[in-house]
Amino acid sequence: MDGTRRVLVAADKFKGSLTAVQVAERVTAGLRRVVPELEVAALPVADGGDGTVAAAVAAGFERRVARVAGPLGREVTAAFALRGDTAVVEMAEASGLQRLPAGVFAPLTASTYGSGELLRAALDAGARTIVFGVGGSATTDGGAGMLSALGARFLDGDGEPVAPGGGGLAELARADLSGLDPRLAAVELVLASDVDNPLTGPKGASAVYGPQKGASPDDVVTLDAALAHYAKVLEAAAGPRAAGFAAAPGAGAAGGIGYGALLLGARFRPGIEVMLDVLGFAAALERATLVITGEGSLDAQTLHGKAPAGVAAAARAAGKEVVAVCGRLALSPQALDAAGIRRAYPLTAVEPDVARCIADAGPILERVATRIAHDFLA
Repeated sequence: MDGTRRVLVAADKFKGSLTAVQVAERVTAGLRRVVPELEVAALPVADGGDGTVAAAVAAGFERRVARVAGPLGREVTAAFALRGDTAVVEMAEASGLQRLPAGVFAPLTASTYGSGELLRAALDAGARTIVFGVGGSATTDGGAGMLSALGARFLDGDGEPVAPGGGGLAELARADLSGLDPRLAAVELVLASDVDNPLTGPKGASAVYGPQKGASPDDVVTLDAALAHYAKVLEAAAGPRAAGFAAAPGAGAAGGIGYGALLLGARFRPGIEVMLDVLGFAAALERATLVITGEGSLDAQTLHGKAPAGVAAAARAAGKEVVAVCGRLALSPQALDAAGIRRAYPLTAVEPDVARCIADAGPILERVATRIAHDFLA
């Protein structure tokens, strides 16, 4: 490589403040205040949760939309991304918490039916490889809604469809998977997630993530029992592999939709690894002399499969220097170093008022980026 300095901005969103695309724009603007002719490449990243489709579109995928059911059944317009015969589908687009009315939760009744419709839209568009990013869900239905939209039937003792949502699974008597869309058998389905929880138990979908979706302690118990029963009924329908899938890493992702995806033959991979492959990160990294990653909060969760950790690991393996931007920093210098991050630059170092950091994240991030330019590029 020649002596030209080239920066790759590969950061995730600052949740509630800036999209990943906006983060890249602000960092670029701040860097160029100090080094006007600097070569900067932007590759917004995501780990499979909300923002995944936007990152794919920013990397050159085509944005497609479909009308699908939201988590409460009301129709919404959801997006997926397509390039050639590869689709990126984000379950949160159809079944995410952001699809619920403000202040409303439906832990027992929210359904992933719309996520199944979104997968079907990707199949209709000609996808042969589908990256299914899961996270940010409003649901805890084990993917039953998704499977129903793809042709499965979940029936109670009277032969009637069970009610939508995880709560309805308690009444499940029989599962019929014979009507599943036959195109699924010819598709490579990749389950992209940053969590490796099993379906049930103390580390399962209900216990760990149910409270974030409004589940009371009693609801958590109800949902966990319903999901365990659901897995038992599916074992009768799909054989012993259904029990193995329930215990597999990623089965508990996004309210158990990971389990439903595994039943469809999905291969589980850490979300950020999949997305870096799909977005063409390796080629962009090759040209860079400095990598800037980040997300809203750099904390202990970051180290467990979040986007900045994945970017830093790949960059370190390629011998590239990495710094990070963030709204809030809760990692020690030692933890950052172990993750492959040379230094982190939180917005709070420039503006101690957290409320202002959230409200004015863009301009403050530009100021942070000028510091990086002075420290590493000027």
